[in-house]
Amino acid sequence: MWLAGCRASTSENRVSGVSGGTYAGPVSTTTPRAWLPVAAVSCTLVFWASAFVAIRHLGHDFSPGALSLGRLVVGSLCLGVVALGRGVPRPSKGDWVSLVAIGILWFGVYNVALNEGERRVDAGTAAMLIQVSPVLIALLAAVFLGERFTVHLGVGLALAFSGVAVIALSTSPGGDRDVLGVALCLLSAAVYSVSLILQKPLVGRLAAVHVTWLACTIGAIVCLPFAGQLVSEAADAPAASIWWLVYLGVFPTAIAFTTYAYALRHMTAGNLGVTTYLVPPITIVMGVVFLSEAPPTMAYAGGALALVGVAVARRKPRSASKKVAAAPEAAMLKR
Repeated sequence: MWLAGCRASTSENRVSGVSGGTYAGPVSTTTPRAWLPVAAVSCTLVFWASAFVAIRHLGHDFSPGALSLGRLVVGSLCLGVVALGRGVPRPSKGDWVSLVAIGILWFGVYNVALNEGERRVDAGTAAMLIQVSPVLIALLAAVFLGERFTVHLGVGLALAFSGVAVIALSTSPGGDRDVLGVALCLLSAAVYSVSLILQKPLVGRLAAVHVTWLACTIGAIVCLPFAGQLVSEAADAPAASIWWLVYLGVFPTAIAFTTYAYALRHMTAGNLGVTTYLVPPITIVMGVVFLSEAPPTMAYAGGALALVGVAVARRKPRSASKKVAAAPEAAMLKR
């Protein structure tokens, strides 16, 4: 799934995104047809939600590493067309250090951990777990970027991880408790959050699509040790599964980034951020329809508690909200 966070001012919106990319630049002053931004964000949410379902489905035919490599190669090729159309990126040596770290963590570790996690928990549960990313991002920003650690953040952190604990202790559809699957999904959320903090300074110097493309390409290179598995498993996989793998690289990865960036230009960051709460419900519905599975009953309660924690953590003090427009710290990947 793609996640995004932003800081808005009267002159500019700067947004850092997850599963897929980061947009930084002035908000468009042109007014498109009213339905276009809504259509764009709707496509984004559906693609992000579908990624969780596709990963769960493909777990039968592809191992976590092979699936990561296949998706990243397709995504890198698609993003490369768009990125190079805007010119050749010229990162500095310092930029390359951050890009390599983001590529390894966000596109490498994130995808492999999520793919393995979804072999153990259903798609809806995974989507709910990834939604704790905003709390982790806010915590990291307070620790490493000098942003204020508020009471709301502390309470939100406690609520979010209480929800994670409830999910971890809930019974899986197969009748077993798979805490490891929950931990792997939480690891994905954690490395995404770290990557977003690393990415924030880059978007002031490089175009968002260049950052995303380079990091995705680095992630694909990191996953090259799984090339043998990908070739072998692709040869044995049915044609439908091959197309699902291509779908993951094209739609939730490349296209969803583009539609989300377009929506950001024509909608307020706060309004757009609220829509990301729809990703888990959409994922759950898709899981029921396409996979005939849903999260265990207690996981719903845990997911709701985690989302309440995210909402509380994102709440800005009144004095601060008068100066800075509140903006979402995450929206969902990829996945």
